[in-house]
Amino acid sequence: MTLAVILLVLLALSFDFLNGFHDAANSVATVVSTRVLSPRLAVLWAAFFNFIAFLVFGLHVAGTIEKGIINIEVIDANIIFAALAGACFWDLITWYLGLPTSSSHALIGGLMGAALVKAGPSSLISSGILKTVLFIFVSPVLGLFLGVIIGVLVYRGFRRKAPQQVDHIFRKGQLISASLYSLGHGGNDAQKTMGIIGGLLFSAHLLNSFYIPLWVVLSCQAAMACGTMFGGWKIVKTMGQRVAKIKPVDGFCAETAAAITLFLSTALGIPVSTTHTITGAITGVGSIKGLMAVRWSVAGKIVWAWIFTIPVSAAISAAAYFIASII
Repeated sequence: MTLAVILLVLLALSFDFLNGFHDAANSVATVVSTRVLSPRLAVLWAAFFNFIAFLVFGLHVAGTIEKGIINIEVIDANIIFAALAGACFWDLITWYLGLPTSSSHALIGGLMGAALVKAGPSSLISSGILKTVLFIFVSPVLGLFLGVIIGVLVYRGFRRKAPQQVDHIFRKGQLISASLYSLGHGGNDAQKTMGIIGGLLFSAHLLNSFYIPLWVVLSCQAAMACGTMFGGWKIVKTMGQRVAKIKPVDGFCAETAAAITLFLSTALGIPVSTTHTITGAITGVGSIKGLMAVRWSVAGKIVWAWIFTIPVSAAISAAAYFIASII
């Protein structure tokens, strides 16, 4: 393994760490905002389930990233560097602004931007990109839909209980729903970096066929778990209280709805945004109390950030590839 490949693997793991750091809010915002767990315990709880996700899920999402977005034959060190640079830069910008955007789509945008500069539109795999772009809209809508359904069922089922009893039950229930969501988060998001590293190793002729070595799986899960432990607290505030005020019962419903969506998409090998999913679920649960219970202006800013993620990260990646190719 050459020094260049080693450095790129480290850069990829740094992105995975940043992904966990940026997306920690997705896993812990509800349990922190409802005071079910302290911030420190919440990130440790989420990080543990992020790490063990590879024991639950296959590697279908990694395969999509590795050979379903751009033609594997165009992948080289410069493509990987530019894609990661575009994704990391966009993650840092949106973290600074406190916006919960998709690290996954930033990475996909990065791959597309670099590939377009190197080989043009023919290097893109339209079917994989179309499936991913479609789920930009499907995952939050599905999360919202499931959030409303689960919320209505739970509220009706416990309508005869005193508020204190409901709060006591769902403070414990959130531990289960948060762990399921963190499993889904680790299972879907960590695999994207596995796919990047797998593609790099194959392009460097270090693998004879398309597969993800165990050391890559463990390294990516560990990097994401470590990033989650540090947490992106600006985004926690946005997710946990600025979109809609939530109680433990609301957090349970939102996390459960998002977890179901992530489990389904991961099983299908679709690289969805965990951010989009949990935001849709929180919005759905919040809307049960009335449309005014959701801060639509905040939700609107988040949606605009989602729209800009792929094109902006692609543009940054394209510039990074151009610079790398002439150095």
